[in-house]
Amino acid sequence: MTEITSANGYGKPAPSPLTNATVPIHVGNPTPAVSRSRSKRARAAVSAATPSVSLVIPVRNEARNIAWVLEQIADDVNEIILVDGNSSDVTLITALSYRPDIKVVPQEGVGKGSALRTGFLAATGDIIVMMDADGSMAPQEIRHYLHFLTNGYDFVKGSRFIAGGGSLDITPFRRLGNRFLLTVFNTLYGADLTDLCYGFCAFHRRYLEHLDLSATGFEIEAEMVVRAMRGGLRIAEVPSLELPRRAGESNLRAIRDGTRVLRTVLRGHRSGPAGHVLEAPSNSHTLGRMGNSLPSESGG
Repeated sequence: MTEITSANGYGKPAPSPLTNATVPIHVGNPTPAVSRSRSKRARAAVSAATPSVSLVIPVRNEARNIAWVLEQIADDVNEIILVDGNSSDVTLITALSYRPDIKVVPQEGVGKGSALRTGFLAATGDIIVMMDADGSMAPQEIRHYLHFLTNGYDFVKGSRFIAGGGSLDITPFRRLGNRFLLTVFNTLYGADLTDLCYGFCAFHRRYLEHLDLSATGFEIEAEMVVRAMRGGLRIAEVPSLELPRRAGESNLRAIRDGTRVLRTVLRGHRSGPAGHVLEAPSNSHTLGRMGNSLPSESGG
């Protein structure tokens, strides 16, 4: 199923009931051991109920960008996996100086798709988030993806073209190509997505084998959406602001990679039926459409 979300869905957290309250200070007997034991068990239960998060970031000669990205990653992320595509600059040295706890994995194969698949296999978290290392994606947005994944959704993707999203980087030619590919996808799959070729996504790791990814290039972003749609996963779109690449040049080639995306979309459609999309009632958190899953008919 597919759901388009609005930026209005993200409200501010309710104020704490202890705000501005007078907190009594107890002097004398310490807290009984039984109370401390219960408190410890309660904290352990909350920790066990919170899914762990792995963030996968492909890198290749991103020394001028990676520090900015790593500095902004919040405590929501438990594991950071840098998939190195044989960098010849000081990307890894810089990354480790800012986050000594990162896990560096050498990329297997060539291309962004190969890098992401390498990182996915190395991830140990309950939830996998993928993002770029060039500074075009804000790590602060990860909490929005986690919100939907911990509230019933299976696959969450960013969109630059819904309320609250945008792009300060996309060229008119790439925007036109993205619109064409999106129209083809929505027509073939009966969907109502607003963005297809954007690499800020997150999903539950338990679905990794089901997605059965094989793409080696930028088309992996479309392949993930195709497989998620065909498998009947509950999909949500969240607004995302794409920033300009901070330094260096992108490896994306609009015509070459656009052609590969088109082939991926067409090939996925030929392999069998996909989930049917139904109209959904709107509420304060959602706008747009929701789909009905048909997992028994899913294909690879």
